[in-house]
Amino acid sequence: MGMYFSEYTVGQRFTSPRRTVTEADVVNFAGLSGDYNPLHTDAVFAEGTPFKQRVAHGMLSVAISTGLGQLLGIFEGTTLALMSITSNFKAPVFFGDTILLQLTVKEVKPSSKGGRGVVEFTSEIVNQRGEVVVDGGWTVMFRDR
Repeated sequence: MGMYFSEYTVGQRFTSPRRTVTEADVVNFAGLSGDYNPLHTDAVFAEGTPFKQRVAHGMLSVAISTGLGQLLGIFEGTTLALMSITSNFKAPVFFGDTILLQLTVKEVKPSSKGGRGVVEFTSEIVNQRGEVVVDGGWTVMFRDR
């Protein structure tokens, strides 16, 4: 079972397990989203870019981070609503990179309706070199006891 609103405190930090981004992930995401930009799907084209190789979609990294967040266990059965996710893309994620999610509680706000509250997290998606590739925030409404 997940954490209830009253169990969160400012400064708490949660780090997910890691996950490697594969070519299959990128191909599947391109098919699902319809984003076939050659930067993601054409190795020859990508060689001519500043990155010199294909780059995973930024939104794929964000989508994977939501799954990594679920692996934390803090959202299980206590989340009422994901209210927002903001994302700032800082560095590329390449095929074969391994990423993880770090969430830190920024603010906790009880609801005037009672029995619930909103937790604002800062978020960082970090690669295997310790580089922040995406940062931003998550705002989540949780049940309370």
